[in-house]
Amino acid sequence: MKIITNICSTNLPESTQFYVDLLGFKINFESDWYVQLSSPDNPDIEYGLIQRDHALVPKEYQQPPTGMYITFVVDDVDTVYEKALTLNLLIVKEPKNEFYGQRRFLTKDPSGCLIDICSPF
Repeated sequence: MKIITNICSTNLPESTQFYVDLLGFKINFESDWYVQLSSPDNPDIEYGLIQRDHALVPKEYQQPPTGMYITFVVDDVDTVYEKALTLNLLIVKEPKNEFYGQRRFLTKDPSGCLIDICSPF
């Protein structure tokens, strides 16, 4: 079995650039309605971006995301945080050591999806 997370995007080029610049994702496939990215560390981990108003996305799911977030575990959260600052990304929560053993910060992708970047500490 393979699981691929797909995020609905209002602007595919901007969303693609966000994940490439911040997390180093590689572009595997790109069209005017769908982009498939892969982890820079493991090409088997894929992440998709689909145009929010595409016919494949049911109308009732073409809304901005709420009630969920995506976590990316990285080697050094502070390095990624510094990169986020240089990219002028909206920081929802600055890096903090959490009680469960992770240091994390929160940002949003261009389509409003809450993104959790963390590392074990």
